[in-house]
Amino acid sequence: MAKFEEIATASIPGQGGELRLLQRNDEFSIRIAGKSGELMNTRLHGSEDALAELACRRVAERIEARVLIGGLGMGFTLANALACLAQDATAVVAELVPGVVEWNRGPLGAAAGYPLKDPRTQVRLGDVGELLRQEPGGFDAIMLDVDNGPEGLTRRENDWLYSPKGLAAAQAALRPDGILAIWSAGQDPAFTDRLKRVGFVVEEVMVRAHRPGKGAKHWIWLAW
Repeated sequence: MAKFEEIATASIPGQGGELRLLQRNDEFSIRIAGKSGELMNTRLHGSEDALAELACRRVAERIEARVLIGGLGMGFTLANALACLAQDATAVVAELVPGVVEWNRGPLGAAAGYPLKDPRTQVRLGDVGELLRQEPGGFDAIMLDVDNGPEGLTRRENDWLYSPKGLAAAQAALRPDGILAIWSAGQDPAFTDRLKRVGFVVEEVMVRAHRPGKGAKHWIWLAW
């Protein structure tokens, strides 16, 4: 079997660190430099698809729906959000690492169908937490796939997003009857309690990394 080869790197703003983009034939992998394992893979995106579908199907019928995706990743959440939404919708995607955006505009983008080319997509470079604070009442749905979930892996600054203040900012950024959806690599009962203390009604959904019903178990919190 062919081996993965590194084809690009990208610096993580703020605390530092580096992301690595690797390719093996038509398969891509994103990893953190100096750490074992991978953050994401183009063959294992069932839970990223589910994040978009679970959130966007609740707002798909709204006129000029506006949704926010925190973390572009490999583009699968964005692609599936666009597939669920009407043609008058807007999908804002916030990505901290400029290199990740460039990778999605290049060969990596083919895996998800180049969703950045969709005219409904707006890219915001920077911290999604800042965008939440800047746009109260701005979104019908907010989908967060930042880091590894509530337990930050790539950036200590990501912890704020999952703190009571960060969750309150997300709540304030939702329009009436809006939905917050949060991806995580694992369960976290303490985080569920934190969402409830902020005032959300919460549903936890187990999804699989690889469809149908295969691969690692991942978790999505739906909060409204």
